[in-house]
Amino acid sequence: MLASGSSGNATLVATANTRILLDAGLSMRELGKRLAAVGEQLSDIDAILITHEHSDHVAGLPVLARNRGVRAVIYMTRLTAPSIDWGETPPARLETFQAGAAFSIGDLEVESFGIPHDAVDPVGYAFTAEGVRIGVATDLGYVPESVKFHLRRTDLLLLEANHDLDMLKVGPYPWSVKQRVMSRVGHLSNLSMSDFLEHDLDASTAHLLLGHLSQQNNHPEIVRMVGQQALEARGIGARLEIATQHRPSEVYRF
Repeated sequence: MLASGSSGNATLVATANTRILLDAGLSMRELGKRLAAVGEQLSDIDAILITHEHSDHVAGLPVLARNRGVRAVIYMTRLTAPSIDWGETPPARLETFQAGAAFSIGDLEVESFGIPHDAVDPVGYAFTAEGVRIGVATDLGYVPESVKFHLRRTDLLLLEANHDLDMLKVGPYPWSVKQRVMSRVGHLSNLSMSDFLEHDLDASTAHLLLGHLSQQNNHPEIVRMVGQQALEARGIGARLEIATQHRPSEVYRF
């Protein structure tokens, strides 16, 4: 996880032969820095996958699409593509797909699945290679059964833990924004995250990365405590980490 939060999101998923950037919510310069911090570079990225069109997920995308030093093919749903401000024309190396489609990029198998969020056509992803499965589900108001299905058998799960309900209710946001965040097309609360972990997290999950924390309405230590309690209640010994906005997470190797 190169960055996670309302100021920008980006994640690197890689095998020995294939490198995928999931979302591009940072500037091209900052993405380059974050990749360099984990021993990678933009010129080696094979594909950029987009979850949805909100700026904290695509802010750096138009510049990346125009840069000749970036050879990555850009993937997003066919409904999301028209909502991106590409400038004069969409990039030639743009590939669109129907939400729910599965496809291959190099030696990575990619599954897309719809998520409940107030975007045009938002999706989460699951990645599989060499028997290892990674699930990514952020920016969703709740976890429907369809999403639970795609998050089964994960070795590593990146899941949203956006806000503490009490902090959100007394926080600085206007009431209309609070309603949006708490809605079924908003963001996942600590309580909803905990409920998923306690009742639905697959026992095979070895690593749990909780992300997209609100800077105003949550705190990493609250998330850590809630997440750890849920894991203990479930009886799963998954290793828990909290993703941050300001630096990459550790590199998970399988």
